[in-house]
Amino acid sequence: MKTALQNSMRPAFSSLIMLILMIPNLQAQDYLISYAGAGASTSVDSVMVENLMQGTTLKMKGSEVLRLTVVTGIEAMNEDESGMIRFYPNPMKDNAKMQFILPEPGETIITLYDISGRKISQRSDLLTRGRHVYAIQGIRGGIYLAKVTSGRYSCSGRLISSGSPGGTPEIAYEHTLSLKEKTDGIKGATVEKTMQYNTGDRLKLKGISGIYSTVITDVPTAGKTISFNFIACTDGDGNNYSVVQIGSAKGDSDSKAVQTWTVENLRTTKLSNGTPINFVDSKAEWWTYTTPAYCYYGNNSEYARDYGGLYNGYAAESYRLCPVGWHVPGQQEWTLMVNYLGGASGAGGKLKETGSVHWGSITIGANNETGFTGIPGGSRDSQFRGIGDFAWWWTKTQPQTSPGSLYNFYLWNGDDVAHFNQAGKGERGYSVRCVHD
Repeated sequence: MKTALQNSMRPAFSSLIMLILMIPNLQAQDYLISYAGAGASTSVDSVMVENLMQGTTLKMKGSEVLRLTVVTGIEAMNEDESGMIRFYPNPMKDNAKMQFILPEPGETIITLYDISGRKISQRSDLLTRGRHVYAIQGIRGGIYLAKVTSGRYSCSGRLISSGSPGGTPEIAYEHTLSLKEKTDGIKGATVEKTMQYNTGDRLKLKGISGIYSTVITDVPTAGKTISFNFIACTDGDGNNYSVVQIGSAKGDSDSKAVQTWTVENLRTTKLSNGTPINFVDSKAEWWTYTTPAYCYYGNNSEYARDYGGLYNGYAAESYRLCPVGWHVPGQQEWTLMVNYLGGASGAGGKLKETGSVHWGSITIGANNETGFTGIPGGSRDSQFRGIGDFAWWWTKTQPQTSPGSLYNFYLWNGDDVAHFNQAGKGERGYSVRCVHD
């Protein structure tokens, strides 16, 4: 028994030495992000963090610190994933990394079984509390089950192998990443939330303070404090809108190169002075209005939350459609943003929302680099069309050769280009975004 215990403890001493040696390097890879408010509010109530490259999200308090954990080769696990084993790659060929979280220290047995239930490899280590990474190698093609047990704790996972050129099945210890101590409820302690991060990932961060909401996109390369510039944006119905700054005045003599846009489509039913906008659900009547009018896509108000309303051109040029301090952008303002983004080709992708919730699975070029988060709300003319495929927004600019029309700006899922067109004021119903005065 003594010999077995001594043998089982040898890897533990090795593990502890490796952990001590590795901790400085691992911590150097973590980026700590804190938050501050500016403008209309200096406090931050909460922050929504979205990794645009990975599609992961995290909600946190503004007083909390975001710890971005950079791990090479295998995706880092959060502490709430302590009931699973993660493999990378899976399926494997020559070898794979196995990662699991041990919530408490103790002697830990790691066993690998083949599909028939035969034990093909096993090892026992005295492990600390933390994320543990092992290498699996030397196994033939097939399906395998890995099982980890430590006291009352156990977890398991399935690994698929396409076959190794030979060798002996082996489970080899690699390293341990310590878990952060829980500090909730401790007076004066800073609470951290952890998010896995790969170098070059772009984050979309939405800071909220009361009625104010500001979006920032960033590609962190080190720890920093992100400051949200809060600006009031409340429409005639009392709806509050998130905003985003696009552009930079650095080295640019034109201060208007910095623009602040709404991140959501307008959904007001009233002008900024409280005057109700005509609601028109009749196809026959829509064409007859020469005053501000709106509807919802498919005459279904359920679309309003995500896509906003569809407005005629008379509403867009009314100068009172947007919240006080905001206005419907002219063609020149849209062009200024497009030019800042490097021109029409590619600008469309930088303005599109990522993911398949609104655009579907085949949208070209969507990366939302700007945080503008353009979504395809479709349009109305003699019928409703284009939701999920086209995002149309009015400008307030009238073509010189067509006084009954306005220019519009649009994106579609078939390319990453920013487009302009024109349409009759009373013919079409389009979405509206607002820009700060």
